[in-house]
Amino acid sequence: MLITINRAFGSGGRELGKRLSDILEIPCYDKEIIQMIAEKQGFDEQYVSHISEKNLQDTYPLTIGCRFTMPQHPVAKQTVAIAVEQQRIIKTFAEQGDCIMIGRCADVILKEYNPFHIFVYADMDTKVKRCIERAHKGENLNRTELERKIQEIDRERTKHREFYIDTKGNTRSNYHLCINTSGIEIKNIVPVLAEYIKVWFEIRIENKAGNA
Repeated sequence: MLITINRAFGSGGRELGKRLSDILEIPCYDKEIIQMIAEKQGFDEQYVSHISEKNLQDTYPLTIGCRFTMPQHPVAKQTVAIAVEQQRIIKTFAEQGDCIMIGRCADVILKEYNPFHIFVYADMDTKVKRCIERAHKGENLNRTELERKIQEIDRERTKHREFYIDTKGNTRSNYHLCINTSGIEIKNIVPVLAEYIKVWFEIRIENKAGNA
């Protein structure tokens, strides 16, 4: 049972993944991936977190088209190292057994494993409210600043994803289930979601057996 969760910033995708992990009793990997990359590559965790979902094309201002004649830009080299290590870790976790992966293009990286793909989104009011409730101490952005931050992060995530796939952005056809968390307590919908996912995997197993 492999599950990937992509999410709009502030929509509660991380909370949904953690709660789903508790109900299904399988591991959920998110920041753990960042910690492992940082330890392996010797980078700061915040730096890895920033780079791991950033548009990779932004790090190639000097090297694209002339990589054989010019030395690779240091930032580009670090970004590639992080991307390669991230893919290795995600595949390693998947090969170890059932789990949930949050973000980091895990749905694309694990395509050959046929995971259940979820996309979580919400309206701006809900995303701003969630960001305010979970803001770090001393972080006092006003609504306009928060909206700008949310939109910027979502754009970066979309561009990062488009670097790996041919289809544009987070289109519905990329997912088995899209969940709108606007005005909803996530803890109230996770039990139903868990049952839906169990049925989905049971049907897939039955279909495989029928085609054997």
